[in-house]
Amino acid sequence: MSVPAIAPSSLSRLLLQAGSRLADIILPPRCLSCRETTASHANLCVACWQQLSLIERPYCERLGIPFVYDHGEGMVSAQAIADPPAYGRARAAARYEGAAIELVHRLKYGDRVEIAPFMGRLMTQAGQDVLADADMLVPIPLHRLRLWRRRFNQAALLAREIGNRSGVTYEPLLLGRSRRTAHQVGLSRRERASNVQGAFVVPPSARSAIKGKRIVLIDDVLTSGATGEAAARALLRAGAANVDMLVFARVATPIE
Repeated sequence: MSVPAIAPSSLSRLLLQAGSRLADIILPPRCLSCRETTASHANLCVACWQQLSLIERPYCERLGIPFVYDHGEGMVSAQAIADPPAYGRARAAARYEGAAIELVHRLKYGDRVEIAPFMGRLMTQAGQDVLADADMLVPIPLHRLRLWRRRFNQAALLAREIGNRSGVTYEPLLLGRSRRTAHQVGLSRRERASNVQGAFVVPPSARSAIKGKRIVLIDDVLTSGATGEAAARALLRAGAANVDMLVFARVATPIE
C-alpha cells in the first residue's frame, strides 16, 4: 500500500504549526502589560483587557473626548468651540488610565518595542476616519540627544505600524525638533504650552513634500494637547492643508 504524499505547502504549514507549539512551550505567551501567561502572543490577559478603557462614540468630533450622553452625529463640545486646537481632529484608542498607562510606560521607558504592534492595531481602528482622509503619517519627533539616549522614538514605531496596516505613507523625517525641551510631566497647561512653543521645525527640503497635504500626527499620549498643537502649527506654517492627531491614549474626562 502506498503512503499518500504530503503537498509541500501542507508540509510547510505543519512544520510552522509544530514550531509555534514548541515555541509556546519554551516561551509561553505573556500579557504585554502584567506579564501573566495568556492564550496568545502579543496580547493582554483578561484582567488587563478589563482595565483598558477604549474610547468609542459618542465623543466630541474635534477633540475625541467621550460624551456622557449621545448628542447626535457630528456633535462638537463647548470646549472645542471655545478653545479650538490648531489640529483639526484628535482621535485616541484608549483613556490614559489603568493598563493603558502600563503599556505606554513599558514601550517608552522599558524598551518593550514588541508592544508597538498591539498599540498600533488599536490606534488604526480608533483613527479610521482621520486615516481615510490622510496623505501621510508624521510621528512627533524626539530631540536628537533624547533619541540617542532612548535609541528609538516610540511615536515613529507606532506610525510605522499604522502605516503598514492602513496603507497611508509613513514619513518620519518631515518634522524635526529644533531644540531640546524639558519633560512635560508635572507641568501646568500653560507651562506645557510654553515649553514646546517653537520646538518643532519643518526642514526647507521637506516643504515641497508637505505643501497641500493632509497629515496625521502620531504620538503615544495626548494630555494637554500642547505638543500636538506646537507640531501642528509648524506643519501648517510649512503649507500642510490639514493636520489631525492620532494617539494611543489620552487624558479624557467625559464631557456632559
